[in-house]
Amino acid sequence: GFYTTLLLTQTPGHMLTQTSNKTEIPCDLKKDHTGVYWYRWSQERQQFQFLLFSNTMGKATYGQNVEKGKFSVHEAGSQSSYSLHISGLHPSDSGIYYCSMSQSSQLLLGTGTQLTVVDALPPKTTQTPVSKTPLPRTTKRKAASRGGACSPLVWIPLAAAVLLLLLSLVPIACRLHREFPEGARPWDSPGGD
Repeated sequence: GFYTTLLLTQTPGHMLTQTSNKTEIPCDLKKDHTGVYWYRWSQERQQFQFLLFSNTMGKATYGQNVEKGKFSVHEAGSQSSYSLHISGLHPSDSGIYYCSMSQSSQLLLGTGTQLTVVDALPPKTTQTPVSKTPLPRTTKRKAASRGGACSPLVWIPLAAAVLLLLLSLVPIACRLHREFPEGARPWDSPGGD
């Protein structure tokens, strides 16, 4: 089985790169080891694929149908960092990459790095200088509705939960109202149904 562990750290947790580029996914190992394994989880194919194993001598063993020229492991910093180098990137290379090491017949997994390969990178937003005049309130409201805490992913389930809570309180309120009348009411007279 696989076990996630803090003995292997992978930062950053997410990387975005462009088709045909190359990239490097770092992995730091905090324990003695015989080498590092690299795996990829593909959301699209719902598949966990073994890419390669690189031992401490730098010899690599590749998984089935893995391009040897595309993937390689580079060691840095006295055998504590083993980064995976991937060249000639395609959108099909997108996935979560895990470094792993073997310990007591268990495979320990790193924290994972999500790699997203796109044909064109989004344009970089240039930061506008901070002005001392306060922004109009409408601008602030529009900015908040674009995402973050007020995104539909947050408030729709929240609104549904509040509505369900209120609906569940209606029968309780009716029962309490019947049991504890606030005074004589025509509809509470005996015989009236």
